[in-house]
Amino acid sequence: MLVAMRDLSRLLRPTSIAVVGGGAWCEQIILQCQKMKFAGHVWMVHPREVEVCGVKAVASLAALPSAPDAVFLGVNRHLAIELMRELSLMGAGGAVCFASGFSEAIAEDASGADLQAALIDAAGEMPFLGPNCYGYVNALDSALLWPDQHGCTLVETGVAILTQSSNIAINLTMQQRGLPIAYTIACGNMAQTSQAQIATSLLDDPRVTAIGLHIEGFSDIAEWAELARKAHKRGVPLIALKVGKSDQAQRATVSHTASLAGSDAGTDALLRHLGIGRVYDLPAFLETLMVLHCNGRLDAPTLSSVSCSGGEASLIADLAHDTLMTFPTLTEGQKIELSGALGPMVALSNPLDYNTYIWRDTEAMTRAWLPMTAPHIGMTMLIVDYPHTDASDWVCATDAAIAIREKSGRPVAVVATLPELMPLNIAQKLLAAGVTPLNGLREAVAAAEIASSTVVSFADVPLPAGVDRDAIVLNESDAKAALASYGMRVPQQAADVEAAGALVEPFAVKGTGFAHKSEVGAVALNVSHAELAKVVKTMPSECVLIEEMITGSVAEMLIGVVRDPAHGFILTIGAGGVLTEIMQDAISFIVPTRAEVIRAALPRLKTYPLLSGFRGAAAANIDELIEGIMALQSYVIAHADRLEEVEINPMMCTPTHAIAADALIRIAPKGPDL
Repeated sequence: MLVAMRDLSRLLRPTSIAVVGGGAWCEQIILQCQKMKFAGHVWMVHPREVEVCGVKAVASLAALPSAPDAVFLGVNRHLAIELMRELSLMGAGGAVCFASGFSEAIAEDASGADLQAALIDAAGEMPFLGPNCYGYVNALDSALLWPDQHGCTLVETGVAILTQSSNIAINLTMQQRGLPIAYTIACGNMAQTSQAQIATSLLDDPRVTAIGLHIEGFSDIAEWAELARKAHKRGVPLIALKVGKSDQAQRATVSHTASLAGSDAGTDALLRHLGIGRVYDLPAFLETLMVLHCNGRLDAPTLSSVSCSGGEASLIADLAHDTLMTFPTLTEGQKIELSGALGPMVALSNPLDYNTYIWRDTEAMTRAWLPMTAPHIGMTMLIVDYPHTDASDWVCATDAAIAIREKSGRPVAVVATLPELMPLNIAQKLLAAGVTPLNGLREAVAAAEIASSTVVSFADVPLPAGVDRDAIVLNESDAKAALASYGMRVPQQAADVEAAGALVEPFAVKGTGFAHKSEVGAVALNVSHAELAKVVKTMPSECVLIEEMITGSVAEMLIGVVRDPAHGFILTIGAGGVLTEIMQDAISFIVPTRAEVIRAALPRLKTYPLLSGFRGAAAANIDELIEGIMALQSYVIAHADRLEEVEINPMMCTPTHAIAADALIRIAPKGPDL
């Protein structure tokens, strides 16, 4: 499914800029264009034909020499609508609407939504950013529509940063880490042009090395899928800092799945599905972009660490402990090379404490560090802290880092334990030589983890959540029959004692019509033929379900799907039965997902040892478990327009089968019946 995208090339890479309005905001744009030496035309529109920074204003848009590529509308919201229509009709390339008082102010002014709709209508096919938007800085072409200070400098290549917060955008441009920022874009209300559309447009610029997205919420998931596809095709990594947690996925749910697959779990699943790495704070955001800018995606989740302190070696090892990153044991070849470079007095390991006796000998340091950049290592981290008093004695470390990067051709980073211990001039020197300067041990490990895992896993566009619906709970027998028709294995069952005569004891006897049967005494287990009639009479419902119990189970799993308005349909797999809410052991995916993706993720579960055969016990039939999961997914896809949630809990996993012992489906009726 391809998503239609507006052409933002003229707006973001203009040869002519027009500033409409007056005051400090507009003056700042003209001043910054001059400061950055923008080579195109800069025009100003003001009814009094004032002069600002040597630019003489014309009285109207019609008086401009030609239709401008990019326009900053620094006027009130009502006038902005009029001018947007005029710009569209005259063939302008696009605009930034600075004015506020639109949909973001609807709580204070009910007319805000109508005004925003009018603004969109006025623009027609012409793209615009905003409203309530600062605009952008293009540091590749010295072009900007940005009415405030910024810290961008001219670059030849660099990362793009898109954020819904202008203040965060300003702060990120002020970083002193050497990260080359090609574009900084504030997205505002995104009334017409969404964040995903802007990022997709930036992929057409080959000078963009990676894209960082500060996201407050997802709108059209198909747009995000198209962005991910195009980014993967172009080889441009994406990362996201997603803020805000909502309870949308848990509003009126009756299953355990909903409590496990809250909206933030949906965010994780969607970003992972799209191959967008997720960070949780601004320092990690910047450091991850630095790794991706210098190296692209890392080819392995493995690290080497080199330091002259056992304390630093221990710190970085501990920081990687709860991540996907590992420090592989040194190979025999590495040990031989290291021994030749360091002699017998240094304990050889990874992380490596090489001691300090070779300090100041750049050639010796290069020989000692080079073996750590082996082909199976995703990134080699050299821990070096430059003192702010006098760092002249640290030139040897910088030169050695550059040398091993040149000799190995592998990703090499110089990591300062504290951000203030990486001088900007050193960071810039390292960058110029292809070495990655990083600030902070924790951030460095987090950045490497994300850079080694930003791989697209999706097979299709996420299944849209659709509109809200009034759903009812099917009785368990009907739910199992529905799932069985899609290939789910279910127990043999009967509706009464007489019919159960053909079944094999022991039985599970269940009263129907309850979401959580155990809480109302509506389930009895290990019932024999002799006990069956008596047990059926104790059920708190007229209708009962009698089933053959599943024996020989090695693990009980939960498999469920919840419709989440923010992310589509979330598939959750986790510990089932009585352990579900105690262990909170689950992984989530976006529907649809592939069987091989699920298989690869199962080892992340705490309960996986039970599935794989714990301490010599029989292993579960993983193939049948995955077949059951895919059967459930097929049912969801076929009923996506009506389904609210579906859950198997527990799925009894035996050495031979995976059987749905209990099933819950909440679905909207279709016509007079289901």
